[in-house]
Amino acid sequence: MPKKKNNLVRRRKRNKKIATQRFVPISEIRNDTVLLKKGGLRAVLEVETLNFNLKSETEQQGIIAGYESFINTLTFPLQIVIRSTKVNIDPYIEQIRQKAAVQDNDLLREQTESYGLFVEKIVEVADIMQKRFLVVVPLDDTEEKKSPLSQFFSWIGIDDSKAKITYHRKYFNEKASKLKDRVNLVDAGLRNIGLSTRRLSTMELIEMYYEIYNPTTSQEQKLPKDLNTSPVQI
Repeated sequence: MPKKKNNLVRRRKRNKKIATQRFVPISEIRNDTVLLKKGGLRAVLEVETLNFNLKSETEQQGIIAGYESFINTLTFPLQIVIRSTKVNIDPYIEQIRQKAAVQDNDLLREQTESYGLFVEKIVEVADIMQKRFLVVVPLDDTEEKKSPLSQFFSWIGIDDSKAKITYHRKYFNEKASKLKDRVNLVDAGLRNIGLSTRRLSTMELIEMYYEIYNPTTSQEQKLPKDLNTSPVQI
C-alpha cells in the first residue's frame, strides 16, 4: 500500500511539471532562432554599447538623428531588453588554477593560487553585476479569427499539439528567411549610428532562457557544453 502512495506522489509532481511548462511560450530553439508555440519566430541581437557622453555635441546630435531615422524606417515592432546579471567568473578562475598547476616555480604557483582566491572573495563580497543590451526581432503569423473555445484553449496554453509543431516545422525555412531580412535591416540601421550587433547563437539563446526561467538553479547547475546545437535541415 505505501508503494502505491509513493507512485501517486511521483505522478503528481510529474504532472505539475508538465502543467508549468504549458505556460512557457517557447516551443524550441534551433538555427539561432526561437520558435514560439503560436508559430512566431524570434531572433536576438546583442548590441555593444558606446559612451554617448564622450561624444561631441555634433556627434551626439548625429547619433540621435540617425536613431530617429532608423526607428521611422521600421515596419515591425522591436523589443529592447537590458539584462543585469551577476558576473560569472568560473571560467576565469578555472583558467587561473590551470596556470598555477603548470608553474614550475613554487613561489609563482602560490601567488597565482592566492590571486585566484582573492578574485573569488572580491566577487562574493562586491556582488559585481554586468549588463547586456539586447534587441529582439520578431516575426509573427497573421492573426486568424478563433472561436471562443479555441481562444480559451490558447489562453491556458493548450496550443502546442503535434499537428501544430509539424506545421510550424514545414514552413520554418520560409519564415526564417523573412526573419533574416529583418535582422539585416536592424543590424544595418544600428551600425549606421555606431552600434555593433551580433546575433546570438543557438547555444547562447538556450543558456540565456535557461538563466531567465531558472535564476537560482542556473547559478549552481550549468548546462552541458556538448549539447547538439547544429543547424537542423528540413
